[in-house]
Amino acid sequence: MASAASVTSLADEVNCPICQGTLREPVTIDCGHNFCRGCLTRYCEIPGPDLEESPTCPLCKEPFRPGSFRPNWQLANVVENIERLQLVSTLGLGEEDACQEHGEKIYFFCEDDEMQLCVVCRAAGEHAAHTMRFLEDAAAPYREQIHKCLKCLRKEREEIQEIQSRENKRMQVLLTQVSTKRQQVISEFAHLRKFLEEQQSILLAQLESLDGDILKQQDEFDFLVAGEICRFSALIEELEEKNERPARELLTDIRSTLIRCETRKCRKPVAVSPELGQRIRDFPQQALPLQREMKMFLEKLHFELDYEPAHISLDPQTSHPKLLLSEDRQRAQFSYKWQNSPDNPQRFDRATCVLAHTGITGGRHTWVVSIDLAHGGSCTVGVVSEDVQRKGELRLRPEEGVWAVRLAWGFVSALGSFPTRLTLKEQPRQVRVSLDYEVGWVTFTNAATREPIYTFTASFTRKVIPFFGLWGRGSSFSLSS
Repeated sequence: MASAASVTSLADEVNCPICQGTLREPVTIDCGHNFCRGCLTRYCEIPGPDLEESPTCPLCKEPFRPGSFRPNWQLANVVENIERLQLVSTLGLGEEDACQEHGEKIYFFCEDDEMQLCVVCRAAGEHAAHTMRFLEDAAAPYREQIHKCLKCLRKEREEIQEIQSRENKRMQVLLTQVSTKRQQVISEFAHLRKFLEEQQSILLAQLESLDGDILKQQDEFDFLVAGEICRFSALIEELEEKNERPARELLTDIRSTLIRCETRKCRKPVAVSPELGQRIRDFPQQALPLQREMKMFLEKLHFELDYEPAHISLDPQTSHPKLLLSEDRQRAQFSYKWQNSPDNPQRFDRATCVLAHTGITGGRHTWVVSIDLAHGGSCTVGVVSEDVQRKGELRLRPEEGVWAVRLAWGFVSALGSFPTRLTLKEQPRQVRVSLDYEVGWVTFTNAATREPIYTFTASFTRKVIPFFGLWGRGSSFSLSS
């Protein structure tokens, strides 16, 4: 293949002397020089000094006849071939493929100097003793190394992308948790603010009542004292007057007068009655509900900020056929009519129970179970190990991987190694279950009154799953966080 420099040199030989461009429709005149037909025609149209004289050649100044143009077809073919070579040279051999020094195509690679060489460069003495390879042969081992590097880099990029995806999901979860906690704080403080305003109104009303009773007793006291003072003043005035009289008048009825004065007993009024005094002394006791509420508020706030709400749903694959689940998987109802549920290894076949859809392998989580029992019904709530027995009789005790309490009609039992009936202030209708996986605590409290119900202590090493059991026509439970 001709080099780019050679093709350029040939192209210069077929340029038109008039337009300095490549010959187009080349023609030859009498002197033998060649020009573009269009260029020579326009040249002939330019008038000379002597209109009778023939035009002269632009190169040699020899006269020629304007009508003696001879088409040079052979030269036209040469021009066409040169243009074709220029096109091939432009497409097939870019500047980066040509030796900058010699203009020849590069074929070789010097391993010692890491240089790309053309034929002329290779023949030079400075590379004669060096290891020389064709470009493709030299590139092959490097391509292999590049493929290995690409494989490693792509793998590391995928790992980084997985980490990014995982951490972004984790960040979204954390943002959701922070948003939930923000709403919890706002809700709890709003509840506390409302309670404090109510307590303030109650206490101020009681103080206002005490204030009115004190003023009333003060008026009564002042009236009584004024009456006593008036009576004593009248006796004093009577005795002073009698003492100023002559002896005969003084002795008249003196004994009855003295007896009346001596037997006159002073009524000593009390400004504050014992009952009012006791009410004033007992007033601080009126603040005890406020003190208890503040304590419960702090405990609940700490608890809700410490435990993550578990957004759980019921798993229909585990549900006993007698349990009817709602479409949103947040409610279950007992029915004596068996559902058409396919049997599978996850489903309870004797115990009328159901598990949550997802289990827990760490952290602190809490959820609330609202219970509505029909007469004679019962509901069991808690957590179980993921490998809890699903077929046949289920023994509800920690040794079998079950940590739960049972709420029946009128009593609550902790299902330990031996069931223990619990003494509570009131029957819970909402039970909060709180799980601290690392510490191993499963805590049950009355969600409405925050009264503690029971706490199991365990050592968890496997996944645990929220667990629910139900019995009794019309009995049901629902979930919330």
